[in-house]
Amino acid sequence: MELQNFIDGKWTSNDELQTIPVVNPANSEQLASVPLSTKQQVEEAVAAAKKAQKSWALTPAPKRADYLYEIGHKLKEKKEYLAQILTKEMGKVIEEARGEVQEGVDMAFYMAGEGRRLFGETTPSELADKFAMSVRAPIGVVGLITPWNFPIAIATWKSFPALVAGNTFIWKPATETPMMAFEMAKIFEEVGLPAGVANIVFGAGSTVGTELIEHPDVKVISFTGSTETGSKIAELGGRHLKKISLEMGGKNAVIVMEDADLQLAVEGIIWSAFGTAGQRCTACSRVIVHKDVKNKLEQMLVEEISKLTIGDGLDPTIKIGPVINGAALEKINHYVQVGKQEGATLLVGGKSLTSPPFNKGFYFEPTVFTNVKNDMDIAQEEIFGPVLSIIEVASLEEAIEVNNSVKFGLSSSIFSQDVNKIFKAQRDLDTGIVYVNAGTTGAEIHLPFGGTKGTGNGHRDSGQAALDVYTEWKSIYVDYSGKLQRAQIDTEN
Repeated sequence: MELQNFIDGKWTSNDELQTIPVVNPANSEQLASVPLSTKQQVEEAVAAAKKAQKSWALTPAPKRADYLYEIGHKLKEKKEYLAQILTKEMGKVIEEARGEVQEGVDMAFYMAGEGRRLFGETTPSELADKFAMSVRAPIGVVGLITPWNFPIAIATWKSFPALVAGNTFIWKPATETPMMAFEMAKIFEEVGLPAGVANIVFGAGSTVGTELIEHPDVKVISFTGSTETGSKIAELGGRHLKKISLEMGGKNAVIVMEDADLQLAVEGIIWSAFGTAGQRCTACSRVIVHKDVKNKLEQMLVEEISKLTIGDGLDPTIKIGPVINGAALEKINHYVQVGKQEGATLLVGGKSLTSPPFNKGFYFEPTVFTNVKNDMDIAQEEIFGPVLSIIEVASLEEAIEVNNSVKFGLSSSIFSQDVNKIFKAQRDLDTGIVYVNAGTTGAEIHLPFGGTKGTGNGHRDSGQAALDVYTEWKSIYVDYSGKLQRAQIDTEN
């Protein structure tokens, strides 16, 4: 299967482009080939998006929303088909893949509802016979750069609010997981989205991504990925005065207090730490546990981890699939060795799985370190794999301090049955998302998604807040007094 760019409503030829294989991380089987586009393809896509944007912006927002309703129905209709492809190209287990497609369905219907809202504000004027209001206006052409770990959900978080707000876009998906973008392009075509409104250009970040960031006709860049790459995008985009929305890394923690329901906490930790093989920006990679329950919690964790099944995610009995590729395995292995050298105690796991039936894929055991000190690299740096560090504390205040000590601020969680502790924690935890008696994952599409510090730059995906990325506020004053009235000067007349 050879994937093609989707530009100006048409599928383009790859005859002059280099292609690379798309590989199933569960067994190294080649699934497709994806083109490595050049500056020329980006130029064509931007020109198409720019040409289409004015008429798209003039299309009434409820009519724009109708396309999103149709897209949502198509996603729902194809849910199982898309989930199967998602599991094959990314590796996450089929149950999670279905959930991710459902997230796209939910986002389509939610943002379609914004077609009859897109609320601005009306306010009283300080002058007589004068009307004051603010409205949202589309910005223009948007560049979307999405990661491999959630190849459909994150794309819908970005593209659907952009569309309903009246923008057109160019989407550069990750080369590791391009098949979902190809399938989304087919859906855009099936629902009759006008040519040039949605464009998909495959390729490397160093070429396609950089060209989008530097192109003068691309007014907004929305990126999800590593903090290192996001920082470079912010720097480069800042030179061109673009609006840059960044959702980056995390070093998320579950706090377990001495009064917690430990069984519930264990369930939340395992789902958060080892779901998607730990390859989530919201994954739990630290457990900050009160000293009175640390040993008991560890025993329960080890017991539950021993029940986890590892393998090809298409098998519905499997709970943990592969990591994305060999480079990810090397990185995870590196941090496990670092943890040992730093003096942490390996409680369970700690190695790649290389014997049959795992030898053709990229598998890593669920891994837990205990006796971890807060200044260790494994407690501070994002590993992006199934590796968990347990840090002991003596109080809620210490737990919050440890949680906030990392450079990231995406997600945090507290397990407690004390309402006073819970309210202090949700106030003082320096993260964009806080969970109470749940793990660090499970965001819903109608609330803002994003974080503080090294996780982001103040913008949010998902929810109504996402519209702020793709719109400008326009203030409008209508004076029907028939005379010149000067604000702040003629207010006494």
